Amino acid sequence: MVEKFVGAWKMINSENFDEYMKALGVGFATRQVGNRTKPNLILCVDDQGFICMKSQSTFKTTEIKFKLNEPFEETTADDRKTTTVISVENGKLVQKQTWDGKETRIEREITDGKLIAKCTMGDVVAVRTYVKE
Repeated sequence: MVEKFVGAWKMINSENFDEYMKALGVGFATRQVGNRTKPNLILCVDDQGFICMKSQSTFKTTEIKFKLNEPFEETTADDRKTTTVISVENGKLVQKQTWDGKETRIEREITDGKLIAKCTMGDVVAVRTYVKE
C-alpha cells in the first residue's frame, strides 16, 4: 500500500504554508524559518512493517516511526505534542494530528510522479510538492 511513497523526495514548491502555520498557532519567528526551509522527505518500511518518515532540512530533522492505523505520540517540527494516526485512504497516505482539542490533516498522494502533500487546518490549505531524488 505504501510502496509508491518509499524513497527520498525533494521539495520543489510550497504554496500557502505561512497561512497553514498561522492556523496551527505557530509563532512568527518559527514561521519565518519554516517558510525558507525546503525539507527532504524520506520514507521507508523496515522489516517489522514499521513505516519511517523523516523530514530533513538544515533547520531541523524530525522522524516518526509508525504502523498504519495505530495512534502514536508525535512531537512535530514546530514542537506541538500530538496524537497522530496515519492511514491509507483512496491511495493517499493520510496523517491526522490532534492536540489541545484541535486537528490537522496532511494528505500525501503521488500524482504524475510527484508527491503532493496537502496540509489542511480548518479552512486553510497548503500544498507542498516533492520530486523523487
